[in-house]
Amino acid sequence: MLPSWVPGAAAGLVSLHLLQKLLFPYFWDDLRYLLKVLMYGLRVEMYRLQGKVVTVLDKFVKLAEKQPHKPFLIYEGKVHTYQDVDRRSNRVAQVFLRHGALKKGDTVALLMGNEPDFIHVWFGLAKLGCVVAFLNFNVRSRSLLHCVSSCEPKILVVGADLLGTLEEILPNLQKDVSVWIMTKDSRFPSVHTLLDKIETASEDPVPVNQRSANNLKSSVLYIFTSGTTGLPKAAVISHIQVLKGAAGLWAFGATAEDIIYITLPLYHSAASLLGIGGCVELGATCVLKKKFSASQFWNDCKKYNVTVIQYIGELCRYLCSQPLNNLLFKQCSDTLKSANQPCVPAEKQFALIPQVADQRMEKKEGEKNHKVRLAVGNGVRNDVWREFLNRFGAVKICEFYGATEGNICFMNHTGKIGSVGRTNFFYKLFFPFDLIKYDFQKDEPIRNKYGWCEKVKKGEVGLLISKVNAKNPFFGYAGNKRHTEKKLLCEVFKKGDLYFNTGDLMVQDHENFLYFWDRIGDTFRWKGENVATTEVSDVIVMLDFIQEANVYGVSVPDHEGKAGMASLILKQSTSLDLEQMYKQVVTYLPSYACPLFLRVQEKMEMTGTFKQQKFRLVDEGFNPSTITDPLYFLDSSKKAYVLLTKEVHEMILSGKMKL
Repeated sequence: MLPSWVPGAAAGLVSLHLLQKLLFPYFWDDLRYLLKVLMYGLRVEMYRLQGKVVTVLDKFVKLAEKQPHKPFLIYEGKVHTYQDVDRRSNRVAQVFLRHGALKKGDTVALLMGNEPDFIHVWFGLAKLGCVVAFLNFNVRSRSLLHCVSSCEPKILVVGADLLGTLEEILPNLQKDVSVWIMTKDSRFPSVHTLLDKIETASEDPVPVNQRSANNLKSSVLYIFTSGTTGLPKAAVISHIQVLKGAAGLWAFGATAEDIIYITLPLYHSAASLLGIGGCVELGATCVLKKKFSASQFWNDCKKYNVTVIQYIGELCRYLCSQPLNNLLFKQCSDTLKSANQPCVPAEKQFALIPQVADQRMEKKEGEKNHKVRLAVGNGVRNDVWREFLNRFGAVKICEFYGATEGNICFMNHTGKIGSVGRTNFFYKLFFPFDLIKYDFQKDEPIRNKYGWCEKVKKGEVGLLISKVNAKNPFFGYAGNKRHTEKKLLCEVFKKGDLYFNTGDLMVQDHENFLYFWDRIGDTFRWKGENVATTEVSDVIVMLDFIQEANVYGVSVPDHEGKAGMASLILKQSTSLDLEQMYKQVVTYLPSYACPLFLRVQEKMEMTGTFKQQKFRLVDEGFNPSTITDPLYFLDSSKKAYVLLTKEVHEMILSGKMKL
C-alpha cells in the first residue's frame, strides 16, 4: 500500500505543472534555449582560459582530419568531401604564398557567385591569415569601385562568370590592387589567372601560424551592408561573430546528420556565416545552389534528402506563389501533345484528361513528400508563414533577427508565428537591449527634458538599441569612422553608457515575444536586399534633366518589404526622358535597387530640419486614382518605364503584372 503522502505529492506536482502551463507556458522552451546559449558561451570561455583561440576555420581543418570522406559540399550533383575542400583551399593558399603576393593581415576582395571555389578561395585566404571582403556581385560600376576602395584590398579575386563586371571597373580600379581571375587565361592586360595555378599547386597545408588568431576579436571578414544611408559599407566581422553566426543552426536543433540547402548568395552573412559556418560547426553537409529557383526547390530537396533549408521572407513567398499543379500541367501538356490535341490554356487542360483531373485535388508531388524539418531565416510574413506550413507540411520555421554588423541577436525558439524571437530576464542579463521612443518626423530618438531616452511600454513600437560592452562589442565599418560613430548612441539612460542603434523598429508583447515592425532612416528592403535611398538618388541626379530625386519605399500588396519609388523634380525647360532614365538605373544600380515607380512633382517638400519629406509620399503610394502627379512604372517585360494608368495599377495589385 502506498504511503499516505504519495497521493498528495502527486496532486501537488500536477497542480504545479498546470500552474506552470497557465502562467509560464514557455518556461521549458526558454530554459532549454538559455542552457544552449550558456553552454556555447562556456565552451568558448574555456578555450580562452586555456590560452586557445579556436576559430571556425580551425574546426573545419579538424573535421577534414576526423571525417575526410564525408560530403561537405554538394554542387550541381558533384560531391566535395571535407578532405577535397581542405586540399583545394590549401592549393589556393599555396598559390598566393608561392607568388609572395600576400602576408598575414592583408585584405583580399572576393567577387564571385555561389560555387565551390568561393569557399575554396575564402578558406585558402583565411589559412594565410588574410581578411576576406565579400563583394555583392549585383553591385556595379561606381558603387562596386566604392566597395573595393573602402576595404583597401591588396588583391581582387573575380569569378569566371563576372568578367563583364570586372571589365566595367578595371580602367578606374586603383593601380595598387592586383587582380586575379578564376580562369586559365586572360584577355585583360596585367590581370593574373588563378585556375591554372591552382591545378598545379601543392596540396600541402601552409604553416598553422599563418592562420592562427591572437584573439577572437580580430577581424576576419568584411561583409557589405547598405546600413541606413549612402553607399554600401564594409561591416567588420571578427572571429567571435563568425563563431556566433555558425552556432545558429546548432542552437535551433540541427545536427551533424542534417543536410542543409543553401540558395542564398554567399556574400550575405546568412549564407556564409549561418549556412557554411553552421555546417562546419555541426560537421554536416551543405547542398549549394548557384541561384534560387522556386520551380526546382522541392525537387532538389527531395533529390539530395535535404533536412534543413535557409530562407528569407521573399523566398518563402516565391515558393508559396508556385502553382499547385505545375507537374499536373506538364502531364496534361505531354498527353495532349502525344494525342495531337490543340494547344489550350493550362487550367482548361484538366477537363480534357479525366485521369489527370481526378488528381487535381491532391497536393503537388514533392510538396510534402520531402525530409525538410527545419527552415531557418528571417523576414517571413505571418500569412506566408501560415501558408507555408499548411502547404509544405510540418516544417519548423526558425525565425531569427540579427544585423550583419550588429551585436544583438534574437531567435524564435518556440516557433510562434510572426515573432522574430523571445526575451526574458536572464536573456537580457547576457544581451542587454531596450526599445526606446522614436520621433518619426525628426528621424531621431526622443529625449526627455533631462536629455535621456525613454523606453516604450509593451505593445508599443520602439527603436531597438543594444548595449555595447566587452561581451557584446560593436566592431564598426572598415575605413569609415564617421559611419561607425553614427551607429552609436551615447548617454542613453545614464552618463557614459553606449548603445548600438540597430535602425530597426520593433514591438515586444506581454508574453515577451518580439516582432519586427519597420526600418528607420533612408533604407528600405526589397527582394531580400537593403536599398539605401541616397545611393539610388545619387544615380538618378546624374541625369542632366533631373534637378532633385527623393527616393523611398512603398508597400505593394502580397510582396515582402517595400518597392522603390522616386519623386522627381525636373530642371527648368526640360522633360522627362523615360528611355534615358531606364538606361541609367539598370546600368548603375542592382536590379533590386531600381525604382519601380516614378512620380514627377513641381516642388520637393522638406522637413523642418531641411530633409526631404518622405512620410506623406510613402502614405500616398503609387495610386493614380488619388495622385494627380504623373506616375510611371518600370515594366520589366518591356524593359522601359511606362505610364502608370489605373489599368496598370489594377494589374499590379492583382498580381498579373510581375514586379
